[in-house]
Amino acid sequence: MKRIVTAGTVASVVGLGVVAVVTPSDASTGRVDTEAFAVSHATAALHTHATEVGVTDADQFQVRNTTVDRDGTSHVRYDRVHAGLPVLGGDIVVHLDKAGTMRAMSAQPLAAPLSAPTTPTVTATVAAQAATAKFHGTGAATAPSLAIDAAGTPHLVWKTSIPGVRGEDGDTTTMTVLVDATTGAVSDSWPDHETGTGTGFNVGTVTLDTTKSGSSYQLKDPKRGGNYTVDAGNGNAVFTDADDVWGTGSLSDRQTIAVDAQYGVAETWDYYKAVHGRNGIANDGRGSYNAVHYGSGYNNAFWSDSCFCMTYGDGDGTQFNPFVALDVAGHEMSHGVTSRTAGLRYSGESGGLNEATSDIFGTMVEFYANNPKDVPDYLIGEKIRKNGQPLRYMDDPGKDGKSASCWTPSVGSLDVHYSSGVANHFFFLLAVGSGAHTVNGVAYNSPTCNGAPGVTGVGNSAAEKIWYRALTTYMTSTTNYKGARTATLNAASDLFGANSTQYKAVAAAWTAVAVS
Repeated sequence: MKRIVTAGTVASVVGLGVVAVVTPSDASTGRVDTEAFAVSHATAALHTHATEVGVTDADQFQVRNTTVDRDGTSHVRYDRVHAGLPVLGGDIVVHLDKAGTMRAMSAQPLAAPLSAPTTPTVTATVAAQAATAKFHGTGAATAPSLAIDAAGTPHLVWKTSIPGVRGEDGDTTTMTVLVDATTGAVSDSWPDHETGTGTGFNVGTVTLDTTKSGSSYQLKDPKRGGNYTVDAGNGNAVFTDADDVWGTGSLSDRQTIAVDAQYGVAETWDYYKAVHGRNGIANDGRGSYNAVHYGSGYNNAFWSDSCFCMTYGDGDGTQFNPFVALDVAGHEMSHGVTSRTAGLRYSGESGGLNEATSDIFGTMVEFYANNPKDVPDYLIGEKIRKNGQPLRYMDDPGKDGKSASCWTPSVGSLDVHYSSGVANHFFFLLAVGSGAHTVNGVAYNSPTCNGAPGVTGVGNSAAEKIWYRALTTYMTSTTNYKGARTATLNAASDLFGANSTQYKAVAAAWTAVAVS
């Protein structure tokens, strides 16, 4: 994940001494609503409360990003370094009131103090060999680097990447691999892109913003950061057209799929801008690009941080339709949003929360667009399979025979697409409520777990804002389901008040999926 340092602002805690550099303009004005003011006070607060998060003289904290709310409250996210080594899962968010006083800190509690050895007994070469033996990719492992993995009992690891690893579904990815630097065993791994599903290819006749180039037009959006679409089956060439009329709705026309991809990314951009005030995936106004017609009969779609892009397969035409659709775009772009905010690790319970976040926002994009050819629903991928069977259900995830509707201690051992069910179920209960409901002609019947009381939903608008604030403000890279409950309660309190109907609904919905 790329580390973000706010322009003109750098802060770190070196041991227990504070070093902060702020922009001259901010320092001279003394304004309390600036990022520099927030960083300065957050760093001081982190110094004061160092023992609460296990800070030692061997620790440093580097600012990743800063958010200043309209009311002047602020949130500074730090990455942790221990004895010169990055701490995976050691990130912390410091929350300040508008006067710069610390309100709280968000951090996944460490299973043990950071006293792990920093000298490996396993060499980098042996670690690379172990990673390669575990994951047979198409290329050599990258040069391993040392880190402290704080997910679970903190321990020294070698971190490396294996390109071209093929999954069970035929998908290939670059796999990040952690190898225990003491035992030489692979301790964790996750792919560098996240796969998702959507609702088919035909969104009907839509309006697209394109770019005039000479005597023709490019499928490039000048209003949304320059988002564009290329043909992966034709040398990644940007789609062009003579008369600015794209596609025919037929799969025999290669532009048809490009229309769906470009429309999907535009609607997703507009959703995040209109609903959450976010200016693009990285909140920097920069667009991404789509690659369509990837592979041959490829049954998937994925987001990759390395290219800041989305890739879509056409499906095999037998079991699956093309994977380009509204909730595909929303799902995949949301992986990019997650990586640039909480950075939820794509394994264990945090991986389930990562996947659920994309399901949640992909669904909300569908509701935002309200396209008559893809009527909004709480079914994931209902038009991907040619037989019409959804891939996942938000109202009762366990209906697919694989996903978890309720939390149990073993949820974290499931594939992240199935452990996501707990959060998907929570979100449906929060937005719609338990029991029988019909929305846009689709009937749902959402249960509660372990005899928990029924839940009255508060609507999509409140639910989506609560989840977004929890993700961007309170969750960290190793947040688990218990931590997600705390994060969403904090978010609901910020947005609606601690005695609000929304706050109480958040608590009730988590209880209803057995997260307490």
